[in-house]
Amino acid sequence: MSLKVFWLVLMLALLVLCSRIDIGEARKGRHWRPRRGASSASLAKKKAKGKVGNGGGHHHHKGGAINRPSPDHKPVKPTPTPNPNPSPSPKPGKGGYLPSPRSVMFNVLDFGAKGNGVSDDTKAFQGAWASACKVAASTVLVPWGYKFLVGPISFSGPYCQPNIVFQLDGIIIAPTSPKAWGSGLLQWLEFTKLRGITIQGRGVIEGRGSVWWTYSQWDDEPISTELSGNMPSIKPTALRFYGSYNVTVTGITIQNSPQCHLKFDNCEAVQVYNMSVSSPGNSLNTDGIHLQNSRSIAIHHVDLACGDDCVSIQTGCSDVKIHSIHCGPGHGISIGSLGRDHTKACVSNITVQDIDIHNTMTGVRIKTWQGGSGSVQGVKFTNIRMYEVQTPIIIDQFYCDKSTCMNQTSAVALSGISYESIRGTYTVKPVHFACSDIIPCSDISLSEIELKPIQEQYHMYDPFCWQAFGELFTPTIPPIFCLQNGKPTSNRIQSGDDTC
Repeated sequence: MSLKVFWLVLMLALLVLCSRIDIGEARKGRHWRPRRGASSASLAKKKAKGKVGNGGGHHHHKGGAINRPSPDHKPVKPTPTPNPNPSPSPKPGKGGYLPSPRSVMFNVLDFGAKGNGVSDDTKAFQGAWASACKVAASTVLVPWGYKFLVGPISFSGPYCQPNIVFQLDGIIIAPTSPKAWGSGLLQWLEFTKLRGITIQGRGVIEGRGSVWWTYSQWDDEPISTELSGNMPSIKPTALRFYGSYNVTVTGITIQNSPQCHLKFDNCEAVQVYNMSVSSPGNSLNTDGIHLQNSRSIAIHHVDLACGDDCVSIQTGCSDVKIHSIHCGPGHGISIGSLGRDHTKACVSNITVQDIDIHNTMTGVRIKTWQGGSGSVQGVKFTNIRMYEVQTPIIIDQFYCDKSTCMNQTSAVALSGISYESIRGTYTVKPVHFACSDIIPCSDISLSEIELKPIQEQYHMYDPFCWQAFGELFTPTIPPIFCLQNGKPTSNRIQSGDDTC
């Protein structure tokens, strides 16, 4: 019996030992297999994340899903590729500007500019532009916190790469030495023959034009005798664009230009917005924005204070829209003068709307010389508010800036001129329509005109019309009885050379 009990106990012990071994191996198997699966998934995710990081952007998959790294993921930095032609390293200005990741930036300080307002930084600006010109969508940085003295300079193409940004955050000032201007120049800062050029920032272009204006204005600012007697008679425009496509000017301030502040000549697809022009009301010939031979222009949310036309629209302009601007002091919004010295002028499709005009010589004006040819047609002035304007509405086909001008028979033809919702106050005369005897103005329409006088010591004049034909769609204040209904019967048929 004892032998049987011994073998029974031994068999039971062997069974218990084998069962424990099987359970341990089973547990090991269950624990090992999930870990293996988790490692495989983690490895796959890391590979996917590595592709996103190394590619420098997001990879889009079917269904638009994007693989994004987890918050605790640390991407591996790609190995840098040496640049055989390294450019100057970007340096943000004191204003905190940083270029977009895709933009190559050229800081004028890296090219030797001092920015102290005394040293001549013209060559540094030329160097920065020459480098930026070679790189598409590059940026020239004029940093905040510096004042750069820059002489006459041309930032020119046509071999520059497109879409260059001129980031103006600092201040650019013009020289006041006669030596810097020689016998006189037509412009100070010029951008020519470019495709895609943007000037933006919070900086200032300071023309220091008081040395060019009338001597009486110099009493408030001490100017040396050398400057007062030797400045050339040809006064430059502060900022000019010529022969360029897709031009944008935004954010900046242009002030105290010797002559016109901002000019576009032979340009197309132009946008000007959120910027300002500032000069005294008695600064001669300091137009705010001047347009000539340019098409597809948009000007909006601009503050213009100057000594001449806030906006001047010259021959060759079409598809121009001006809205949401403040004008004053100055001479208002003007089309012209056109047709001087028997020239042909063509202007069409002009819209001026949502404008505030304050303390100006004129409001909305069209002015042409006798003896010219061509036409002005398709012009609309709407929703304009006038405050203390000498003459709010003017058509003057006898324009003359001399003491006397000879009478001429030919004229620039005016037709399709619309005035809608123009309200405010005047100090001399509400409406002045002086049209050509040979080619009268036709198709003038007026509606919702309310212009009231401000009683002052000098005499107020009634509305004036001469050879002006059109229609009143609503009663006007004051009544404009002098506008002739219908179309002129004596209108001379223009020759082929006259038409646009």
